[in-house]
Amino acid sequence: PTSTSGQPFPWHHMRLPKTVSPLHYDLAIHPNLTTLDFSGVVRIQLEVHRDTSLVILHAKQMQISEALLLAPEGARPLRVLEYPRFHQLALLLDSPLAKGGTYQVLLGFSANLSDSFHGFYKSSYRTSSGEVRVLASTQFEATFARAAFPCFDEPAFKAKFTIQIIREPRHIAISNMPIVKTVELPGGLLEDHFDTTVKMSTYLVAYIVSDFLSVSKTTHRGVKISVYAVPEKIDQTALALDAAVTLLDFYEEYFHIPYPLPKQDLAAIPDFQSGAMENWGLSTYRETALLYDPHKSSPSDKLAVTKVIAHEYAQWFGNLVTMEWWNDLWLNEGFAKFMELISVNVTHPELQVDDVFLGKCFEAMEVDSLPSSHPVSTHVENPVQIQEMFDDVSYDKGACILNMLRDFLTPEAFEIGIIRYLKHFSYQNTVSQHLWESLSNQWFSDDELDVQAIMDTWTLQEGFPLVTVEVRGREVRLSQERYLKTDDPSLTEGFLWQIPLTYVTSASSTVHRFLLKTKTDVLYLPQEVDWLKFNVDMSGYYMVHYAGDGWNAIIHLLQHNHTVLTSNDRASLIHDVFQLVGVGKVRLDTALDLSLYLSRETETMAVTQGFEELVPLYKLMEKRDMAALENQMKGYIVDLFRGLIDRQNWDDSGSVSERVLRSYLLLFGCVRNYPPCVEKATRLFNEWRASGGHMSLPVDVTMAVFMMGARTPEGWDFLFEKYRTSLQMSVKSRMKVAMAFSPLRDKLAWMLEQSVQGDVMKLQDLPDVVVTVSRNPRGYNLAWDFLRANWHTLIKKFDLGSNIIAYMVTGVTNRYSTTEMLDEVKRFFGSLTEETGSEMRSIQQTYETIQDNIRWMEAHLPELQAWL
Repeated sequence: PTSTSGQPFPWHHMRLPKTVSPLHYDLAIHPNLTTLDFSGVVRIQLEVHRDTSLVILHAKQMQISEALLLAPEGARPLRVLEYPRFHQLALLLDSPLAKGGTYQVLLGFSANLSDSFHGFYKSSYRTSSGEVRVLASTQFEATFARAAFPCFDEPAFKAKFTIQIIREPRHIAISNMPIVKTVELPGGLLEDHFDTTVKMSTYLVAYIVSDFLSVSKTTHRGVKISVYAVPEKIDQTALALDAAVTLLDFYEEYFHIPYPLPKQDLAAIPDFQSGAMENWGLSTYRETALLYDPHKSSPSDKLAVTKVIAHEYAQWFGNLVTMEWWNDLWLNEGFAKFMELISVNVTHPELQVDDVFLGKCFEAMEVDSLPSSHPVSTHVENPVQIQEMFDDVSYDKGACILNMLRDFLTPEAFEIGIIRYLKHFSYQNTVSQHLWESLSNQWFSDDELDVQAIMDTWTLQEGFPLVTVEVRGREVRLSQERYLKTDDPSLTEGFLWQIPLTYVTSASSTVHRFLLKTKTDVLYLPQEVDWLKFNVDMSGYYMVHYAGDGWNAIIHLLQHNHTVLTSNDRASLIHDVFQLVGVGKVRLDTALDLSLYLSRETETMAVTQGFEELVPLYKLMEKRDMAALENQMKGYIVDLFRGLIDRQNWDDSGSVSERVLRSYLLLFGCVRNYPPCVEKATRLFNEWRASGGHMSLPVDVTMAVFMMGARTPEGWDFLFEKYRTSLQMSVKSRMKVAMAFSPLRDKLAWMLEQSVQGDVMKLQDLPDVVVTVSRNPRGYNLAWDFLRANWHTLIKKFDLGSNIIAYMVTGVTNRYSTTEMLDEVKRFFGSLTEETGSEMRSIQQTYETIQDNIRWMEAHLPELQAWL
């Protein structure tokens, strides 16, 4: 490689050499919120593992003003070479550093505050009087610490950090650790000195300079918890503060490890790309993920805020014990996702988090059933591939296979293994194998259970198994294969899982267990049964096909006595039967016959899964010219749920689960023009509008009401005016969705343009706007044209490979089902270069999904017509 100066660059790998490693960083940073740039000095103490006259580290898009080696005999200047392609700096020394020695290098640097959402970046907000205020905040995961200061930016290079920040008196600075002192500098500036951190990876370093206010409480053990937000929203922080205290107490008890820092801050950042980030001691959040107004927010907002805090607080994984490299990202994120379920269940049982968790496993299966899926633990090299690891497979599949393992080992044995893992590897880096070893061990007395052999089949190969069950008298024949949406059967060959099967039967409600390790096997029942249900409560990450007369027995059971099975079991049957249609295992009319029972269903999980499987069928038709069949399908779904919709009150009564279901059903009724819903919602909107927006609407019906209001130009304009001035994040997000689902095309186009400018509508909200417009039958081609026209802007702002880019790519295209559209999509993505995203996995997923839709429509349309 050639460096920027034209000289050869002395290192040619993307990964840093292991000749030296950092022990400690002294970092002084001076951001200027007027000129929007920053300067700084970093002093890094190095430990030398092999003689070397070369130090390679990371720096991205920054000017290096000085570089010195600080030796006992005095400072010596270092020669610096830059290789921007790998974001690397080489520091060249005259005489070698000796193995076993410790040295210090000092680097002076400066750069602009980033105008994307990562590195050290600029954020801003508008006060209610219209004044724009600026702040600066960090987001370093996965590879962006290098854009804020020169560092060894790989997770295994853990070190301690002592940070100082210069600011104006009108601002405050917060970082991972508490402030130890503040020094006045000439010119009226202040310099905050923060305490030294524990040993940690660079991606967890964080600091913010802002005018935020905070509220605080202390946990049982005396850890100070504070929530920071912009001054006008500080009154929306109570829920987050209470949840944070409760959850930190829970985790200390569950893990048997005290939280190692004296404080933990949570900050709501006005511009934030993902949902939240687990920086140690200073976790950062999108405002919608942290702020909650008890009068205006819904129960699902409450669950969302509690869950995201539970996720970021599961930091014993990741922060204390960190994956060696990003290929095992799932060790952090899959675990954090899984711990949301465990912790929120115990601390906030009323939020019924189980209902949401199952949906996550179905979402993971959606991408995991495509040929382009990847193993949970998968080789990654460059920053784009690393970014792509932050997907449903790492998070949701990771969580679902851990849940399966916990169910298999028993919760007690699982917890013991987890504590052993965390205690043994504290402040170190691990690979998946370390976790399996900790979970195997001694407590299985005589029975040697090889956890690693089981779990390697779930983490080292992509996809998941379809288990086929055939009952013949007392004999149950089992076989497994990979479930894959493809017309190439060779792609399913050579896969074998060790599957912890569970089942109940008509004769016994006890959960029976069986580990299926081979391609086929046989089980014997004590007596003949009318039906059996495998994968009890869907705690296993696999699908089940009931061959022979199996599905008919289940349909009969659901028609006559559906409550014999749990609502999770019913949801998983709905999911599996419709997914099996797509791969030709089950006839469409069998799946539709099963759906008939839904007219008697009342549980949230099963009802929403019914919608998840049935709605896409007409969504595929909306993008084709087939209005008659499309309306017939829509009519069938409305008829199916009419009784349940009619029974809903237009108020906020009931349990969390009942309230979530109410919002869902009333919104569906309005979108599908079900007259009683339309009349009621329109009347409420007109009353609300007549009151100038001051009338208090029941929270659970606001989405349906806004959706009806956004259908007329006057209603849309009124909503937009309210959106512009509202300080309630959850209300704004509902208004945004309603406006983006309006039938008024000129309004949709204007909204897309506004989101790019990022003035009235924030750029961070653009992905949601684009995807909502694409789901809008009047707007889907606007969204596709917009995505193409603004592609280069989007990949710059949201970063190539990020889950946000993937969300837009798949969200806009995943309901196309014609070869013409497939060709158009391929033409656009095929014209990109590697630098502009041609290699991204989400593009491959898009092709596969459209091909699957085309196959589905060709195979099943006549059948659907006949059945309806």
